[in-house]
Amino acid sequence: MCGIAGIYNFRTNRPVDRESLERMARVQTHRGPDDEGFFLDGPLGFAHRRLAIISPESGKQPMMDEGGNVVVFNGEIYNYIELREALRKRRPFRTGSDTEVILAAYQHYGTECLTHFNGMFAFALWDGARLFLARDRLGIKPLYYAFHADGIVFASEVKAILESGCVTPALAPEALSPYLHVGYVPGEETMFAGIRKLPPGARMVVEGGTWRIERYWELAFAPEAIPEAEALEHFEELLRDAIRLRLRSDVPLGVFLSGGLDSSAVVAFLAEDLDRPLETFSVCYRMAGYDETPYARQVAERFGTIHREIAVTPESFLADFPRFVWQMDEPVTEAAAISLHHVARLAREHVTVVLSGEGADEILAGYEIYGYMTWLERYRALPGALRALLGGIARRVGDPRIRKYAALADLPLEARYLGVSFQPPQTLHLNGASLLRGEIVAEMARFPSFPDRVAEIYRQSEGAGLLNRMLHLDTVTWLPDDILIKADKMSMAPSLELRVPFLDHRLVAWCARLPEGFKRRGGRGKYLLRRSVRRRLPPAVLRRSKMGFPTPLAFLFRGPLYDYARQILLDERTRARKIIDTTTAERMLAAHREGADHHRRIWQMLVLETWMRIFLDGERP
Repeated sequence: MCGIAGIYNFRTNRPVDRESLERMARVQTHRGPDDEGFFLDGPLGFAHRRLAIISPESGKQPMMDEGGNVVVFNGEIYNYIELREALRKRRPFRTGSDTEVILAAYQHYGTECLTHFNGMFAFALWDGARLFLARDRLGIKPLYYAFHADGIVFASEVKAILESGCVTPALAPEALSPYLHVGYVPGEETMFAGIRKLPPGARMVVEGGTWRIERYWELAFAPEAIPEAEALEHFEELLRDAIRLRLRSDVPLGVFLSGGLDSSAVVAFLAEDLDRPLETFSVCYRMAGYDETPYARQVAERFGTIHREIAVTPESFLADFPRFVWQMDEPVTEAAAISLHHVARLAREHVTVVLSGEGADEILAGYEIYGYMTWLERYRALPGALRALLGGIARRVGDPRIRKYAALADLPLEARYLGVSFQPPQTLHLNGASLLRGEIVAEMARFPSFPDRVAEIYRQSEGAGLLNRMLHLDTVTWLPDDILIKADKMSMAPSLELRVPFLDHRLVAWCARLPEGFKRRGGRGKYLLRRSVRRRLPPAVLRRSKMGFPTPLAFLFRGPLYDYARQILLDERTRARKIIDTTTAERMLAAHREGADHHRRIWQMLVLETWMRIFLDGERP
């Protein structure tokens, strides 16, 4: 994996400044410590930082073919060997790299080459007349861009775009609503004004002074009847082949092993096919309820892996926090990212590539929210009188979750989904006082609300069934803009490549056509995966609930992080920014310390203010 960057001054034809490209490459050195390269052609310039994985000796970039086409590429084309054999009849190959396969495929198929690739990728290709940008189907690899007075600037990370000098960093107020609802910015927007993400499964072509974005792949949820035995057999075939392709590497390889079902399944299938001991890596907090390592050790022992662990301490969490915000580029409240950063550093001491279990929950309905939403739908289908009776009982019981779900039952689908899964707007208030200043609330009101955007996404999957509509929403928002961006940024920070076999596009598309009963059954998700590994994994791993690198934020904000949060959130600079109400923030911190639970909002505000200090004020950690 690598870091790419480029500038194309298509509006003015002004020659690209090499120093700008060098700055863009330098700030992404962590993505590619092995080599750097540049290409300049008048108004077009490419920069590349390389982490050598495939064909280390011959894969230098930018790479040019005999026709003058030039490419910079981040990621892997896993089926490059098969593609090279198919294309060899039409042209000779000079290297063994997958980068050259991209050039050959473009030469033969044009921009439709994307439909032939199985991989995770973001690349830029220049053919002398047009700039061609592309991103993989699921958004495993990031690609950001911004238009400016002279043309377009793009890169693997936002910080490289800022280093170009083409864009001045500024807050995008329209991105605050989604951030406050879900803790990240979904879709094509970013928290930076004017900087956008190329969508997953999309390509951009800049040609003749104009530009266009086109979708080349979209996931279709259309369940088809299939016998269970056949479904199980085909699922295993697809998963095995996805893992087989992701073993292609000329450098050492291991697995992130949390001890959960998904990563344990990857280890189980890998161990059956490898003829050498597998290296596995785990991370934890040494606290009850936050330590998954006993399960990881059971899996490691069963399959004879070389297993290593690292523990996150409050001190190391705090030390990592500013760097986490810097590496993520955008404010993302996925606290597990810091755990991932720790285990990625550990893994990089021993291997260059790791596999992980990301994506299984999204393709096989593993999250508990899908069960809660299904329960709510059944409740909504009850006769009115019975619903009224049960609703009255629910409002009087002590369990706040039951009261919450009963109150959500009459709301539209998008409001039910956000209410079950994320933070309701009322949590921004404490005793009637808002955590946000009136000025920013008025500014946010100028833009469409996030629930309205969720409703629009739901409309795109109308008729697909409740479960599949939720899976579609999560696949186009939560998966690329939280799960995968975290995986990319936290693994690349120590120059480690992370591969996700559950997100092989063939497996994803096939699972989208499965009947819902093969995804969720008996109140549990990932039915087919559980069936597949029930004789392979320890029973305790199969029975356990999902954790996923849990982080004890509520505890940390009552102890080690309390003073730090006060120092940032109550600072004069925070007050002068007119976004966070420091008086309410102080009361919320005190209430949390006394036993109330406000850790999600405190964390959200701490991440946002720290992001503004780093990227808007220039305080690089």
